[in-house]
Amino acid sequence: MEMRQNITNQELWKMKPRRSLEEDDYLNKNSGETSMLKRPVLLHLDQTTHFNEFDRPQKLQHKQELFPEWRLPMKIAAVVASLTFFYTLLREVIHPFVTSREQYFYKIPILVINKVLPMVSITLLALVYLPGVIAAIVQLHNGTKYKKFPHWLDRWMSTRKQFGLLSFFFAVLHALYSLSYPMRRSYRYRLLNWAYQQVQQNKKDAWIEHDVWRMEIYVSLGIVALAILALLAVTSIPSVSDSLTWREFHYIQSKLGIVSLLLGTIHALIFAWNKWVDIKQFVWYTPPTFMIAVFLPIVVLVCKAVLFLPCLRKKVLKIRHGWEDVTRINKIEMSSQL
Repeated sequence: MEMRQNITNQELWKMKPRRSLEEDDYLNKNSGETSMLKRPVLLHLDQTTHFNEFDRPQKLQHKQELFPEWRLPMKIAAVVASLTFFYTLLREVIHPFVTSREQYFYKIPILVINKVLPMVSITLLALVYLPGVIAAIVQLHNGTKYKKFPHWLDRWMSTRKQFGLLSFFFAVLHALYSLSYPMRRSYRYRLLNWAYQQVQQNKKDAWIEHDVWRMEIYVSLGIVALAILALLAVTSIPSVSDSLTWREFHYIQSKLGIVSLLLGTIHALIFAWNKWVDIKQFVWYTPPTFMIAVFLPIVVLVCKAVLFLPCLRKKVLKIRHGWEDVTRINKIEMSSQL
């Protein structure tokens, strides 16, 4: 055990694979052209040496944390999912059972869960771009980029990748659950009931023009939004992001990310269609889930649009390039002294 812990840098160099050595030598030779692609030659002890569960050093067991960057996003996702689940359960299952003794508990595995998934997905996606808005406001207030952000904002910004990946995960689940609708036995029974009611009412055609357009548009927008989210998830993989320049990576993650948030918001709004003014949607005086789901994304999009105004955008870009508003800084220092 003591010999394992006292491994020198020279031994670590020998333990590296031949491919890694050749890559490091290549990058050192071309340091003038590929300085951004350089990687440290020596890796950490816990990355290069592999121990079994019996002779792993005690120091490494305490040093290595389990998903430290995923804790905050997963906690927020769990809280949003739990609150949305109980809220939807109250509206979709408990309310009809209490008021008219109708049992809709069969909706829980698919229908209720599929209302939770898009809510969590679009909320997490909005939380990816909300800290950028807050950071821009803080920089405008401070008049400089050299003042540190608050600890909570700095931690939030460092976990945006995890928020985005979780958003993509819930969006994929939402798509899969939606595709499973026709396979449910309850849907087949409901379809037979609709056909029987149409025969009883002597209707030859059940076509509803606006409902058809609503379905076609919001499904199409959902597919495009999911495709852009997939592109964002792929470019966040280290091997892919390393092959992109900073400008390309920033363009995909910022510009296309906002486009996916916009498409997802429009997807939810068109899904609602004319339900915004339908009193029956307000069960026990509670708004439907889609109204709550689009609130935070709309706030983020409006703030982004305001910050994109030329008067604010130019100032933010100047601050991020190193310019300082001296008068603003002096006012803040004077107010802090008082």
